[in-house]
Amino acid sequence: MRTLFVMAALLLAAQAHAADKSLLDAARKEGRVAFYANITAVEPIIKAFSVDTGVKADYTRIASPKFVATTITEFDANRLSADVVQAPVPVLELLKARGILARYPSPAAAGYPDWARKDDTMTLFGIEYVGLIFNKEQVKAADAPKRYQDLADPKWRDKIVMANPANHPSTISWLIGLKETVFKSDAEWMKFVQGLAANRPMFVASFGPTPAPVESGEKAIAISMPKYIITKAPAPLDWARLEQPLLGTPRAIAVTSKAPHPNAARVFVDYWLSKKSMEMLAKDVGEYVLAPGIYPPVEGMSTARVLPIRELSDEEIQKWGGEFKKIFALK
Repeated sequence: MRTLFVMAALLLAAQAHAADKSLLDAARKEGRVAFYANITAVEPIIKAFSVDTGVKADYTRIASPKFVATTITEFDANRLSADVVQAPVPVLELLKARGILARYPSPAAAGYPDWARKDDTMTLFGIEYVGLIFNKEQVKAADAPKRYQDLADPKWRDKIVMANPANHPSTISWLIGLKETVFKSDAEWMKFVQGLAANRPMFVASFGPTPAPVESGEKAIAISMPKYIITKAPAPLDWARLEQPLLGTPRAIAVTSKAPHPNAARVFVDYWLSKKSMEMLAKDVGEYVLAPGIYPPVEGMSTARVLPIRELSDEEIQKWGGEFKKIFALK
């Protein structure tokens, strides 16, 4: 019986290898893959993919507020060049609703948490974790916020930078995540939001520009991603060790339904989800990934609680964006 089991396992492994080789051969014939993403500093993975597979990868970065509009406009005009798209889950959900995502349950996600396989069109690979980063030359670690509520302290007035809460989907989702996960009551949460607004934050388009004013000393603290401690080194950045969990929007990757290079797209997704890529994403980019046992080299992050937040519908994004526009007195 044991001999039969071993032979069956070897046969399955051989079949899987043959399937992988067949897919890679087809991808090499296509020659290239186009990748749309809103993630930063992933050029090392793009380069490694091309070297390891022999398939050229073209990377286009699109900020979250423009991602949906750009992709849908190109798709509707039958000129979407992206074979693969990567973005926070709420963004990909909007694309899925328009028929832009194809079915591809990647075998490379084996070992990921069960909830990472959202459906057959997208695979979750990380959490766009949001925390509070500060200029450690201006703010002592002991003086950094200990709770989210501390951001409403008047001592931070005119010293905070954040992505625009009226139109940045991930920031809107993060604020609602705090409401539903961290704060004990809606009233307590609203007091926090109003206190944060009273401190007159600087608003930027997305998370990407948030570290710059902190690096330069123009602002002391940012609602941002701790990964920038890695990507902006040796900038004087640190992150606040909060008593509460860090929250973030799950990130996912998917093949497009009209991919010009469908085989190369599948190979790219498999490569992206591999241990090698996830280690690069964590260690070189500072991302919080879902591949087991891999953490970003940010001091203290391996023991931090990092939780995914609920996906908001398009209607909720619009509703709360409008509410935050009024609360933060945005034009």
